[in-house]
Formats: sequence, C-alpha cells, structure tokens
Amino acid sequence: MELVHHRSGSGPPLVLMHGIGHHWQAWRPVIDQLARHHDVIAVDLPGFGASPPLPPGTISTAESLAYAVEAFWHDLGIDEPHVAGNSLGGYLALDMASRGVCRTATAISPAGFWSRTELLWLRSVLKTMRMGPVTRAGLGLVVAHPERVSDEVLHAAWKALKEAPGFYETLDAFFWLPPPAPPKVPVTIAWGEKDRLLPKRQAVRAGRWAQKRVHLMPGCGHLPMTDDPELVARLILMGARAAN
Repeated sequence: MELVHHRSGSGPPLVLMHGIGHHWQAWRPVIDQLARHHDVIAVDLPGFGASPPLPPGTISTAESLAYAVEAFWHDLGIDEPHVAGNSLGGYLALDMASRGVCRTATAISPAGFWSRTELLWLRSVLKTMRMGPVTRAGLGLVVAHPERVSDEVLHAAWKALKEAPGFYETLDAFFWLPPPAPPKVPVTIAWGEKDRLLPKRQAVRAGRWAQKRVHLMPGCGHLPMTDDPELVARLILMGARAAN
C-alpha cells in the first residue's frame, strides 16, 4: 500500500517508524543529520498521520503494520534497508530484524517489554492524552524537556493522535503482542533514562531479549528525538554501521 512519507538524503536507505498515535514528523529533529549519510524515508504508519488505514478486513496489529511498511519499501524499489523506530516503531524494527528483512535495526524505547500492569498504565495515559488537549504538564510524560517543543509541533502531534483511525485497534492489539523472535541481523536498543511512558526498567527485559547492553540516553524521555537529537542520530548511525 502507498504510505505518506518524507524522503531526503542519499546513501544506503534508512526507514524511520514512529510510535502509536504519532506521525513521521516525530523524526524531523534528526532527519537532516541522518540524511548526510543515508537515503532517509520517514513514514506515516498505516492508519496514522496522513496514511490511509490498512485494507478492510486487516486488523491493525504490530505484525500487519510491519508487513505493510515492508511492502511499501519494496514498492519504492528498496531491498533490505536499515530501519529505526521509536515505541511501536521500535517493536516493528525488532520484528523486521527477527525476520531478516532489514540490514540493521535500531529500536528506541521499543514497545512489547512491559508487564501487564505497565501496559494498563500506558493505555490509560494514551487514552487520556488523546482526549486532550495535551498540556505542557501532560507532554512531560513523553519528553524530558517539554519546553523545547513549540506550540505548533505540540498541536500537530495531538491532532495526529486524536484523529488516527488506527489508534484503538492497534492499542487493543498490544494485549496480544508477543516478544519478537531472535534477531537475524544486528540490532541496537536504546532507552530514555527519563522515560515515563515506558519506564527504563523495561530496558532490562529488552536487554535480556537481545542478550546485549541497552544504551541508556541521559536526559531523555520517551521521545528522545526532541530531547537530544544529536544523541539519537549518533545511535542510529552507529547501529547502521554494525552491518559493516
């Protein structure tokens, strides 16, 4: 299916995937830095941002979203790109790594490593934020430095969350989200040290799954692209170099 996306730069392709209720613009703070080294494609997932929902009869799950993004990059003539994702997008990146359809995967605060209690907390917060409007205090649940987010960006992000047709179906599917299979390609996992949406104790579980150290990002919340874009770009570029 055709997905709304932003594309810039040149070099090995790198696909960026956002979290639930967000849009490709979440990556805007880091795109220019990444585009110096890669052909960067930041996508709106199906049913989010400006992309259409999945076809009728297809349930919006992490698996179906991952397959849709994979089909999308094949339509662009791309084979085995590097991938990076945040939150839900981080889980999609790990799922792609488990199927060996990408060259490398970088997952930032990936979904799926929660306890049931933590998942119920996440659902409650996201539903409340969707009802909105999101305040600066509420924004502090997802970024460590809400003062760095402009009113324009804040409003656009809330609009994307509020109007996403795939939101509730995807959120409900989180209850049956299985751990990814072992990765077949190099993976890098990073976590915001001040992540309040998916607290960093979940990073311990992610590290056990990956059998490697998780990079803690100091001074960063759940959306570190705003908190420290330089650090996020460095981690993604480092992860992509792991294929060499």
